Amino acid sequence: MPHRPHVPQPPPPTPPFDALAARRLRAALGMAPEHVAYGMRASFGLPYVTPDLVIAWEHGDATPTSSELVALAGVLWCAPGELVGAPRTLREHRVARGLAPEDVAHAVGVELVAYVRMEEAGEWRGTDRQSAALADVLELSLPDFVTVTGREARLAELLRGAVTTRWQGYVRQVGKVVPLHRRVIEEVLAEMHASYRGELVPTPVAGGFAGVAATASGDAGREFLERVVGVFWEMVGRG
Repeated sequence: MPHRPHVPQPPPPTPPFDALAARRLRAALGMAPEHVAYGMRASFGLPYVTPDLVIAWEHGDATPTSSELVALAGVLWCAPGELVGAPRTLREHRVARGLAPEDVAHAVGVELVAYVRMEEAGEWRGTDRQSAALADVLELSLPDFVTVTGREARLAELLRGAVTTRWQGYVRQVGKVVPLHRRVIEEVLAEMHASYRGELVPTPVAGGFAGVAATASGDAGREFLERVVGVFWEMVGRG
């Protein structure tokens, strides 16, 4: 018999489960935890699921695995994504869409073993064409795409440099990380630079304590840098 290559299996994922949504959906259907547990045992072959386990999921004391989440969604007549909080990783987005690793690997045109390794490492290394296919199959927004492909840290680094020095020198580098038109990047970086500079201007305070005003402006500047990626996407969305 031909030798089949070993495909590493990812550990059972723990998606960002939305316990409140699960509890709300169950109540809307008029179901008790016992009904949910029975449905998961009878219809999805999960004999170990008990009412206590369902209650633990709904109270945030435990988190369902990928297969458990899909089964729970089936019992609650909803899409798996309705039971998932805001996904951030490649694996979490896949689980939220109810897809198997094989589904995504086939859709983007990579070997299953390569895809699983990228998912485990949290580092996407596909081509531009494969990246576009990934965004399509996982229905990724542009911010999600940047996060999933491991580019968010690099984007944050570039944005901090742009707002604290000369933003013009960062346009091309940001464009390599984020697939946006150059004019959009220029306008957003210019606005961010001006906003950051505005945060650094001491605001007069009662009593004329200049040191207090300077400290306040410094705190505002640090806060701006901490949320610089969020500011970027907010300004892109406005534009």
